[in-house]
Amino acid sequence: MKQKTSIFISMILCFCLLLGSGIPVKAAQAPLTSLTFDMDYYYNTNPDLQAALGYDYGSLYNHYLNFGLAEGRSGSAEFNCLVYRNNYPDLQAIYGNDYYAYCVHYENSGKAEGRSAAGEALPISAEVPANTLIGSYATAYNPNISRAVNIALAASRINGVVIQPGEGFSFNQTILPRTAANGYVEANVIVNKKYVLGTGGGICQVSSTLYAAMLTAGLPATERHPHSLNVGYIPEGMDATISGNVLDLQFTNIFAEPIQIQAVADQGTLTISLYKLCN
Repeated sequence: MKQKTSIFISMILCFCLLLGSGIPVKAAQAPLTSLTFDMDYYYNTNPDLQAALGYDYGSLYNHYLNFGLAEGRSGSAEFNCLVYRNNYPDLQAIYGNDYYAYCVHYENSGKAEGRSAAGEALPISAEVPANTLIGSYATAYNPNISRAVNIALAASRINGVVIQPGEGFSFNQTILPRTAANGYVEANVIVNKKYVLGTGGGICQVSSTLYAAMLTAGLPATERHPHSLNVGYIPEGMDATISGNVLDLQFTNIFAEPIQIQAVADQGTLTISLYKLCN
C-alpha cells in the first residue's frame, strides 16, 4: 500500500514539474469518426495505399492524419480537408494549417451548420510514376504565419491542372482573384519597393516556384515579371511576381504531350513539379 501511494505521489510531482517548467503537456487527440475518416472509402479510393499499407485501420488512419489531409485526399465521401479549409476563410483564420482541427470542427459543428466539405481530391494513383517528370523546384516558407494560408491555397488551385499541347496557362486566372471571398488572407506584399499588408501576400512564392520548375523543364514563359525587391525564398532571376490583373506568369505547352502541374505545400516546404502525361 505504501509503495502504491509513493508511486502515485511521484506521478503527481512529475506532472506538476512539467507544468512548472513550461513544457507543454499535449492531450491525446480524440479519434476521428467516420464523418471525416471512413476506412473503407480511404482504402478503396487510394490504390497506392492499398499496395503500400494493405487493409489495416491503424496504418491507413495514421497515413491520413500525417499525410493524406495535407495532400488533399478525401477521408470520406463527404469530407475533404483542403476543400473545407479553402471554402471558409473564417476557419482558416482560426485553424491555419492544423488539418486535424478542421476535421473536429466539421464533426462537432460544421456539418450541422450546413458547411460543405465535399470535393474531388487530385487522385494519387499507382500510375503517376509512369508519367515523365520534366521539372521540379522546392522553396521553404514559415508555416506559422498568415502568408502560409495563401501559399497553400494558391498551390491547391494549380495542383492537378493539365495543359494540353499548344494550350496556354495563366497563373493569375487559375488561382482566382485575391479576395477574402476566395479564401485569401492579409499578409506582406511588395508595393513600390516596400512591404505592406495586402490580401493574398505569399502567392508570388507559388508563382516563383512554378517559374523555377519551368526553367528546369526547359519550358519558356510567355509572360513573366521580376520583383522590384530581391526575395529570400528563391535566387535572383528565378522569381515571378503577380500583381492584380496587370502582371501575370504565363506559358504555352510546347510539348507534344499534355503537361500536369503538381503542387504541394506541406509543413513549410512548397514543391512544384511538372509532368508529361503518358497515354
